Amino acid sequence: MTGSQIDQELVIPESSPYPSKQKGKYLVQGVLLVLMLAFGVYLVQGRNANKSTEKTASVVEMLAVKTAVLNSVTQYSVERAYTGEIVPRRTSDLGFEQGGTLVEILVEEGDRVNQGDILARIDSRGLQAQRQQLEAERRQSIALLQELKTGPRREDIAEAEAAVGDLNNQLALARLQQQRRESLYEEGAISLEEMQERKFNANALEKRLQQAQSRLDELNAGTRSEQISGQDAQVAQIDARIRSVEILLDKGVLKSPFRGTVASRIVDEGVVVAAGQSVLRLVEDNQLEARIGLPQGIADKLAITSQHNIQVNDRNYPARLAQKLPELRESSRTVTAVFILNRGTNLTVGSTARLILREKETEAGFWLPVSALVAGERGLWSLYTVKPAENNAYQVVRRAVEVIHSDAERALVRGSIESGDRVIVHGSHRVVPNQLVKLSP
Repeated sequence: MTGSQIDQELVIPESSPYPSKQKGKYLVQGVLLVLMLAFGVYLVQGRNANKSTEKTASVVEMLAVKTAVLNSVTQYSVERAYTGEIVPRRTSDLGFEQGGTLVEILVEEGDRVNQGDILARIDSRGLQAQRQQLEAERRQSIALLQELKTGPRREDIAEAEAAVGDLNNQLALARLQQQRRESLYEEGAISLEEMQERKFNANALEKRLQQAQSRLDELNAGTRSEQISGQDAQVAQIDARIRSVEILLDKGVLKSPFRGTVASRIVDEGVVVAAGQSVLRLVEDNQLEARIGLPQGIADKLAITSQHNIQVNDRNYPARLAQKLPELRESSRTVTAVFILNRGTNLTVGSTARLILREKETEAGFWLPVSALVAGERGLWSLYTVKPAENNAYQVVRRAVEVIHSDAERALVRGSIESGDRVIVHGSHRVVPNQLVKLSP
């Protein structure tokens, strides 16, 4: 509306009863109306200018954020650690099989010994004397056995032959004297008693001759096999008694049954120990085991002889699964898995061992950095995605998610997100929903 038009509309009629006053009144109203219209136009133009300025400033000052495009996965791997203890494969409380006075201990606690090393001794002087006596008897029996096997000497045979010849001569003379005495007795020259005495002497010489002849025949025939066998058995019996004493002497010396370390000395020298009483405790250190409790489901998946790494003090040691004990632990309801470490592995018995297993879990979700997560209410989590807006800007959108799995750097989530969504991975704490941002290169 122009000024002329306003003037035309404010023309005062000629028929007005108060021509001068009405004309002034309409004039003032017209001026005021013009001023109001002009002020309104000014406000509208100023507001549009302010909006244009703010829009330009927001585009210039938009926050730059770093984003990543989400890609879905259907499964993931997770590491789980199971703890146990390093134990020796063998531990023995050593003692003597027979009682006696402990006279010597050759090792101290902490000493490392090899298999067969002598560790201690008990008094064995009585057994040594018994062995010496048996050895003397054995020599005597062996000499007699050798004599029997060799047979009679020529000198013995000649002596026996001479004895037989001498007795034959004596017997012949005695028979002649007997016959003469019988004749004299018949003539009445001698008594009956004198005649019978000569007859008895002749018979006695005949018996001696028979014995001498038997002795000579035995010497000529040689030693009988029965005699040799009997003497041989006697020697074997003495040998068995000597071996028995030697076994007792060997049991009086305590030897290391395997390579290991002396864990403790239970008694000292001078103590009279009983059979089977513990003297030393020996722990095998050349072959160590890791005994680790596993859930039954996990243990069933591990194959015997499978290779694994056992972690001790943040260092890995190769080991082989040797066996799974058939009984569950009552306290933890776990299966004890026995892992054999490589021979010669130097670890302290009793150290904590950890078995780390990587297991696959079937679960759909999206991997993203932990820095992209935003804590929500009531323990819920959310994240910020961006969608395209005008003038190369992006609008921030908040989406609720559920954390399926997380580690030190990443988290697997699912929720109101899809593959291809662009999520803010850094700087999410600086934005709010619906805010316009730009992407960091």
